[in-house]
Amino acid sequence: MGALSEFLARVPRRTDGKRNWPPELKARIVAETLIEGETVNAVAKRYELIPSTVSDWRRMARQGKLVLPNLEGMDFVPVEIEAPTPVAEPLPNPFSSTLDVIKGDVIVRLDAATPAARIAEIARAIGT
Repeated sequence: MGALSEFLARVPRRTDGKRNWPPELKARIVAETLIEGETVNAVAKRYELIPSTVSDWRRMARQGKLVLPNLEGMDFVPVEIEAPTPVAEPLPNPFSSTLDVIKGDVIVRLDAATPAARIAEIARAIGT
């Protein structure tokens, strides 16, 4: 931890006493949070920062305001972009003007406006 404390002592401070973190250093700290097994809290503690500050910097990186370096052990999920699939032809209207009652090789085609009681009567008659 001694080497890190010496390193932090060299980070310039503003007139209000707060550290003036260079963008490259912010980016490196954010990149460390992406290493497998690391957490925002652990990295923030290591650099004597509050975790919300590191989270703010992570948000900046997602918005493209910080360019992250490539650190050993930092893994990304591979992304594969597929070409858009063509839109299929619209299906025919599923609501036709006829209704088929089928039993084996017997087909009774009825008008779609046929009352349900009549359809049930025909279905019983052909044995469905």
